[in-house]
Amino acid sequence: MIRSSLASIIVVDKRVLAGVVILKLISICKGKIHRATVTSCEVDYVGSVTVDQDLLDAAGIIDGEQVHVWNVTNGERLETYAISGERGSGVVCLNGAAAHRCNAGDKVIITAFCLTDEPVERKVVLVDDQNRIIGDV
Repeated sequence: MIRSSLASIIVVDKRVLAGVVILKLISICKGKIHRATVTSCEVDYVGSVTVDQDLLDAAGIIDGEQVHVWNVTNGERLETYAISGERGSGVVCLNGAAAHRCNAGDKVIITAFCLTDEPVERKVVLVDDQNRIIGDV
């Protein structure tokens, strides 16, 4: 009886798989904040990187999204998630364990990727030393 049940499941799976379109997904950079200045580091925070919501919007990065943070000043690289900071504040604050890998004043690149099988128009945001948007690429 168990074999019969398993055989039925396999047949059902084959029928379902026969109609599935197989996608080849690749990881593509979808948004980047280039050479932002770290404004603070908070070790006693749960984790993440807090970023001015205006910068997140301009780069197409959403609250809670996985991001890579590449420290241009010291070469450190880490992955975390973005948290929305106050609009217009210029905040770029590394929190939790990530705070050990940078210092206030360091230059960082914050990047988000997506898995897709379609072209993606990357948003690259350029900022000044106070993390104000000065242009895009």
